[in-house]
Amino acid sequence: MWIPRDVEPRLQRSAKTRPVIVLTGARQTGKTSTLLRLFPNYAFVSLDLPAEAEQAEKEPGRFLQRHPPPVIIDEVQYAPGLFRHLKVAVDASRTRNGQFLLTGSQKFTLMKNVSESLAGRADIIELETLSFAEIRAALPQTGVETAILRGGFPELYANPDIDPVAFYNSYLATYLERDVRSLANVGSLRDFERFLRACALRSANLLNKADLARDVGISPSTANIWLSMLEVSGQIVLLEPWFSNRTKSIVKSPKLYIADTGLLCALLNIRSEEALGLSPVIGAIWETFVFAQFRNRERRAGRSGSLFFWRDRTREVDFVVDAGGRLELFEAKWTELPSSGDTVNLDFVRNVIGKTRFASGAVVSRTSIDFPLPNGFRALPVTELE
Repeated sequence: MWIPRDVEPRLQRSAKTRPVIVLTGARQTGKTSTLLRLFPNYAFVSLDLPAEAEQAEKEPGRFLQRHPPPVIIDEVQYAPGLFRHLKVAVDASRTRNGQFLLTGSQKFTLMKNVSESLAGRADIIELETLSFAEIRAALPQTGVETAILRGGFPELYANPDIDPVAFYNSYLATYLERDVRSLANVGSLRDFERFLRACALRSANLLNKADLARDVGISPSTANIWLSMLEVSGQIVLLEPWFSNRTKSIVKSPKLYIADTGLLCALLNIRSEEALGLSPVIGAIWETFVFAQFRNRERRAGRSGSLFFWRDRTREVDFVVDAGGRLELFEAKWTELPSSGDTVNLDFVRNVIGKTRFASGAVVSRTSIDFPLPNGFRALPVTELE
């Protein structure tokens, strides 16, 4: 079963207007499958194969002779020496678009090589796990609890017989053995896995690197390096705070989120919908899920850098969308029936920023219908973020 991705129209447009497409994202998000489906007439080569990666790195000229464009080159980060030769090949036929479609699951390595060799020639697109909108479009009966627990990895929906517990155990083992070892010199994979689980316990909370380092028993500098590794490999996302000169006491630390709630639940050992509902961190899990839907919504709208959170010393609003200077405020609540008590912080921040900057405010919850709340706010089903 194929689940269409929201990014597909953009990929098709880019192939008609740019010589190179770089599709990034965490492992198993469907990068290779999406390109193969959209561009069936392209040749394909994977640098996951050691022999191909070695030739691409050591004999890039001969490699490109064997694999001339149009071609999909998978996991291209394994051959950084190839990028300079890709630039030469592109410049030799500068008006020919869609020559090279590149994928990679290590964003830092990719971006470094792209910025050095393919600047101005490549369209860079990120593919995350399935959004709730994409899941529901293909499988309309999927409930929100199922989507949270199962996560957004396409394979889990294309083949519903796959055991999610086994899938995530395998995913973690592969991630630790391949990506972590290749990105940096990690002395203990066991310590790194403990670090990842400590991050899961802090999903939807302010990032405190010193606390993380202390709890895992590593140095602050190591915690910094490991956080960067998790971010560039698509396992965590950091959300920056919104602030202006009018608000003096707002925090400057970002909030940390695990990128996919299926992985988050696996790291927290939550394996059933019953356990999900009884979890003491269900509020943070729900906020993590809503954050993923906001990322998808803003990406589809073509708005980059528009999503933030608001916090001072006493109050917080989970999400702020800055749309051309006008601010949309959102709280994420697990409840099925939001009330006026859920809008207290929305009302406070609306007064702080001023009515001229305020666009709208809502509580995103498990309600099935959109309905008004006091003081001009609304209760919003998560499906409305589609």
